[in-house]
Amino acid sequence: MSKRGAGTGAAPRGPDGSRRAASPVGGRKSARSLATASARSAAPGEVRIIGGRWKRTPLAVPDRPGLRPTGDRVRGTLFNWLTHLLGDFGALRGLDLFAGSGALGLELASRGAASVTLVERDPALARQLAATVARLGGTGVELICAEALAWAARQPAAGFDLVFLDPPFAAGLQAEALAAARRLAVPDGLVYLEGPEPLGAGAAATAGYELVRAATAGRVAFHLLRPTGA
Repeated sequence: MSKRGAGTGAAPRGPDGSRRAASPVGGRKSARSLATASARSAAPGEVRIIGGRWKRTPLAVPDRPGLRPTGDRVRGTLFNWLTHLLGDFGALRGLDLFAGSGALGLELASRGAASVTLVERDPALARQLAATVARLGGTGVELICAEALAWAARQPAAGFDLVFLDPPFAAGLQAEALAAARRLAVPDGLVYLEGPEPLGAGAAATAGYELVRAATAGRVAFHLLRPTGA
């Protein structure tokens, strides 16, 4: 007498004695499940604003070369630093020089900054940011579609209290971005830098900065800097 389920096509039993659904022949997924998985992998990701009046608002993150938005954990640490150092954000003029998804600049605007300027060179990302700002009613947020460093070179000095720098890691723009931000920040302002490698106190001093705070999260090194005297 043959054993039940052996060669009969019956589904095998699980540890609790119940029948488990049989896998398709050869363990292959159905066309529908493959299509669903493909659609999910192609769908844009998102991050969320984590504090202030727009808390929990999702920000879409399309699949664009070099786009790597600052994650919740890093933004949480950064804004804890800023709250400790600055207290109220109501008088701040902020600049997000490589805006991308807008996560840094919109986080600052959400927390009550007087004004925030977002600079993004990619026209598609800039249109998405414009739609997000309009949806949020961000009257204090200005969006500029331009190449970041070229735009920065045309601006008057000392126009911002806080400058965010998160250029594409592979572009190697950190040194140029720091030089631009040092000119744009007020003398007692702050500059945030995100990059693939930690910036030590010596390297910060060479670039004309005091290293105020620094940390790492995975492959991301992030720093809060203060320009030193010329």
